[in-house]
Amino acid sequence: MNTRRRFLGGAAALAAASLSPFGFAQAPRTRLVLLGTGGGPRVTAKGRAKPATLIVVNNVPYVIDCGDGVALQLVRAGVALDALRYVFITHHHSDHNLDYGNLIYDGWAAGLRTPMDAYGPAPIKTITEAYWQLNRFDIETRIADEGRIDLRKLVTAHEFSEPGPVMQNADVKVSCARVRHPPIKEAYAYRFDCADRSIVISGDTTTSPELVALAKGADVLVCEAMHLGGLENLLKKVPNASTLREHLLASHIVTEDLGKLAAEAGVKTLVLSHLVPSDDPSISDAMWEEGVRKHYGGTIVVGRDLMEV
Repeated sequence: MNTRRRFLGGAAALAAASLSPFGFAQAPRTRLVLLGTGGGPRVTAKGRAKPATLIVVNNVPYVIDCGDGVALQLVRAGVALDALRYVFITHHHSDHNLDYGNLIYDGWAAGLRTPMDAYGPAPIKTITEAYWQLNRFDIETRIADEGRIDLRKLVTAHEFSEPGPVMQNADVKVSCARVRHPPIKEAYAYRFDCADRSIVISGDTTTSPELVALAKGADVLVCEAMHLGGLENLLKKVPNASTLREHLLASHIVTEDLGKLAAEAGVKTLVLSHLVPSDDPSISDAMWEEGVRKHYGGTIVVGRDLMEV
């Protein structure tokens, strides 16, 4: 499999079908864009954007996780916000869902008029309804004053509580597996099976046999990664170091274990994202890869914001 890595600017286009060398229109390929590759809720001046991933299938965008600033990252990736159609949330930590409602609203502000669907574990329905209540005054004012369609009637939130199929249409089949991310029990990874490639998004997880099974033979696994040396440096800066260390080591995956997981799953390309720490410039790409490479012989990509793989 050829792995392309490039960074996108605002001029990237999603709408036009690609042409073969002979000028005949051909089916658009499935695209994978890393919108935000930094893990954790802490905002830093020079850190990575918060977790969000974009998959484009047949020119339709699918957004997985909605970390702070996801709408801006979509615009930077060249995606029209009013093209929003599908959103998936892996779990309800704030760095994964904080801008869920805002992304939908920003799509509406940009002219969204078509139905859209959101998928995730509970309480995504309650979160959606709470967002409507939070912004009721603004939404109803703009409906009356600007002639907008009622945003609340466009969005359907779907909850699930078991692994298995999530949704399927003519272009993609989406399935999920529950991963291990204590203390959160309802944490999921997603697999997108498209005509030309299969892509798995891990969400937050420690070593999980369920993720191995979901990712078996996938073309691409986008998985969180934690660098132990960088973690120790990070913990020196926070007052709750001992408690935070216990949480991180129990619920996230370090690079060596990630290499073992990717090898067992037999994935062709492994993309490191949701990096912890997310703002340590002393950790080079080679250092991120080092632990993984001890156990995994496939292609490794150290993710960066707005990288297309």
